[in-house]
Amino acid sequence: MVRAVAVTLLLALVLPFLVTPVSSLTFDVAGAKNRPVSKFITLLKDMLKQLEKEAEEDEEIYDKMACWCTTNDREKTKSIADAEARIEDLTNKIEGLTAQSARLNTEIKNHEKEVAENQASLDKATALREKQLAEFNAEEKDLLESISALKAAV
Repeated sequence: MVRAVAVTLLLALVLPFLVTPVSSLTFDVAGAKNRPVSKFITLLKDMLKQLEKEAEEDEEIYDKMACWCTTNDREKTKSIADAEARIEDLTNKIEGLTAQSARLNTEIKNHEKEVAENQASLDKATALREKQLAEFNAEEKDLLESISALKAAV
């Protein structure tokens, strides 16, 4: 049954060529262009040309992006390394300045304590000098009165 269908189909395809005269086997260029298969092949060829053109453009863009990525990556890596080194330097500087600040604060407290002690000593010395001055003035007054009394007596 399948064989019969195959033979019938083959005859249906070949029979028109057998019945037509030999002169009809000429190639018609205009007709070939209008056939669906020819149109499809032409479309595929056009698509192939377009794809090749786009592939070249994509390759150029890829080359530019790869160059940019490489350059950018190199620059960013260097910037990150520089920033990390700067962070480390600044951290060390902060630690050093913090220690210096603590030392200076201790020195300030010691100096304030010394100033307070010196001020107390100065106040004490001033009070003593004022007392001695008062005693001196009183003694001088007594002595001047004694001298005046002795002069008046002589």
